[in-house]
Amino acid sequence: MLYHFPFIGDKLIIGKFCALARGVKFIMNGANHKLSGISTYPFQIFGNGWEKVMPRADELPYKGDTEVGNDVWIGYESLVMPGVKIGNGAIVSSRAVVVADVPAYTIVGGNPAKVIKRRYEPEVVERLEAIAWWDWHIEKITQNLEVIVSGDVEALLQSHDRC
Repeated sequence: MLYHFPFIGDKLIIGKFCALARGVKFIMNGANHKLSGISTYPFQIFGNGWEKVMPRADELPYKGDTEVGNDVWIGYESLVMPGVKIGNGAIVSSRAVVVADVPAYTIVGGNPAKVIKRRYEPEVVERLEAIAWWDWHIEKITQNLEVIVSGDVEALLQSHDRC
């Protein structure tokens, strides 16, 4: 996590069962510069009277919290920009630069990251999010590991209904 300063108040929220590869970076709102001036240079950091041009909090772009859903895989050396929301079950390819929200169960990649493909049809995604296997008790997850890691969505849905 880079440029995270407590006085800004933003958070990085990461869900359960996420896999973050080596070199993944999250840029936080503290990296933002004032955009309304002729120069975006942060002169105030040098002090010696230059702090008089310190921007007010409302003059800095603020994108909100950065959120990573549950069961998300973020690949090697990916970069996630401030305020991005990555949905449950999403996959971010290696070295992607994520500048916009990623829908649940979607694969993105590139710079800037674009949708490569959807893992499931929207009605299946809705059902997967409704059962939220990542919120099950550990015993239930343990009993259903084989179906959770399989590609059989119907079996997982049936398993959820049985328990």
